[in-house]
Amino acid sequence: MSINTILFDLDGTLINTNDLIMASFRHTFEHFYPGRYEDEDLKQFIGEPLYLTFAKHDESRAEEMVAFYREHNIANHDKLVTEFDGVFETVKTLSENGYKLAIVTSKMRNTVEMGLKLTELDQFFPVVITVDEVENPKPHPEQLETAMKELRSVREETIMVGDSQYDILAGQNAGVTTVGVSWTIKGSDFLASFEPDYLVDHMRELLAIAGVEK
Repeated sequence: MSINTILFDLDGTLINTNDLIMASFRHTFEHFYPGRYEDEDLKQFIGEPLYLTFAKHDESRAEEMVAFYREHNIANHDKLVTEFDGVFETVKTLSENGYKLAIVTSKMRNTVEMGLKLTELDQFFPVVITVDEVENPKPHPEQLETAMKELRSVREETIMVGDSQYDILAGQNAGVTTVGVSWTIKGSDFLASFEPDYLVDHMRELLAIAGVEK
């Protein structure tokens, strides 16, 4: 079967929120655990739901830590978020060629909508599945399966594109083709160790994988 559906992670894949996320983690951990973490330590938390990250440290204060993080994140969102090179043009081309597109992200809906609107990518994604809509976030396949159901797609015709191991594992668990992006903050070698079907250095390479370009 040919590819007709592409599911994208958002942060670190389509839009560059790395500076924002790292700043928000620094702000939060310095408040709750001063001096404990360096930036290299904080990178390991990127890609999983915030509550799970903070609950590992102190489940009784996880909600408080999430709220503290989100207050900083929202306040600094628009000045720190940009899109990665070639993303807008590639997504626009896919949309114009009739591909079914969706966002599957571990973020909450309000900040997802902020990022999509800021980068004007919102016009291309009729389906957005956030952590608010599911019981089981990535790497569980529920978000991907929900998106495919809404798009009336099947796994054999679907690609999952992401920057973290959770994206690749979720794609593998859902039985879809997986594409990792080499601009991941965790490093392309780290992402390659989870054996995505493809690892791209520029978003435009996705057009050939999907069959838009020969």
